[in-house]
Amino acid sequence: MIHETIGTDEYEWAGKPSGAIKKVGQRDGSVLVVPVGSVEQHGNHLPVITDTLLVDAMVHGGAKSLRDAVPLLVTPPIWSGFSPHHLSLGGTLSLEFEHLRRTLEDVGRTGLENGFDAVCFVNGHGGNGALIDALVSTLGKTADAEVLGTTYFKLATSEVSDFRESETGGMAHGGEYETSLMLYLRPDLVVDSMIEEGTRWEEHYDWAGGDLLDGGSLSVYRDFEQYSETGDIGAPELANADKGERIYEAVTEELGALFTAIYEHNR
Repeated sequence: MIHETIGTDEYEWAGKPSGAIKKVGQRDGSVLVVPVGSVEQHGNHLPVITDTLLVDAMVHGGAKSLRDAVPLLVTPPIWSGFSPHHLSLGGTLSLEFEHLRRTLEDVGRTGLENGFDAVCFVNGHGGNGALIDALVSTLGKTADAEVLGTTYFKLATSEVSDFRESETGGMAHGGEYETSLMLYLRPDLVVDSMIEEGTRWEEHYDWAGGDLLDGGSLSVYRDFEQYSETGDIGAPELANADKGERIYEAVTEELGALFTAIYEHNR
């Protein structure tokens, strides 16, 4: 979430003077968190900034769930991702793979110069997954700190699976999962009148997975228009704000546990 009141969040890098940032970074076990999103089409009912809004909200929610005094700061979100498969449907702003990887390396490297003991990149877009994995190795090889990466919708999957209403495929791009979160966090950006039964994920290869909770073991390139005319896949018609709150609480709790574990390992 790009906050309207920058500086009121104790974990927000952007609202602090440089000296305060260094003070946090120099504490034992300090953790720097970088949210990575995208600007891409999400069907006719969700805004193109969905991935960036959601990953930023999840990361800040995870920080606020911390029960211990963890020295942690969250950078402003990286708002453009690697989204070539969405370009044909319009509205998408995408970086080249190497450009984005090097941008994230630079953000991580310069952030760590403030004394942080670890940096964790938290991803919010499926197309960034392989890039984040590569980044952990390329930056980790040279950084004098621990480098980690995760994707928020791969966390708390068993909890979310317990209360989903759709079958596998319903929590895909712009479906039950993301639409529920947006209805909870930013209902003002959801076009309710355009929420309709979505196109279900249909993939020739069983190994390719079914939705955000079932990524599969096989990667396949397809332009998104091959999956859906509207650009969303899944069951957005089953989304609601209450479900979004439950997803938010489950994922932010696990993110908080991850941040605490990183701190304890590096202190």
